[in-house]
Amino acid sequence: MLEGKAVVGETDMLLTMQQDALDHAAKALDFFDVTEATEIACFIKKQFDTAYVPGWQCIIGTDFGSFVTHCCGCFIYFQIGSLPILLFRGSAGLKRPWTQ
Repeated sequence: MLEGKAVVGETDMLLTMQQDALDHAAKALDFFDVTEATEIACFIKKQFDTAYVPGWQCIIGTDFGSFVTHCCGCFIYFQIGSLPILLFRGSAGLKRPWTQ
């Protein structure tokens, strides 16, 4: 596992969901090497899809920018050691202006 304490940067999740995100990330880092970011992201996403309704997205790495639309209460950005993790549930189901 990557050494270091998890530090939450930004979130609008309930504390229980935040703790689940941190726990799933720690578990993923037990299973996968820190260089396997895609596998770590996939693991966390699948855990949240199962527990909290599908539609979650997970982005991991040190070199990315983002500006995402997410469901209220479904966003967390945190870091474990030097590994940043962005987890959010997209705003699927919103009515698109071009559909009736």
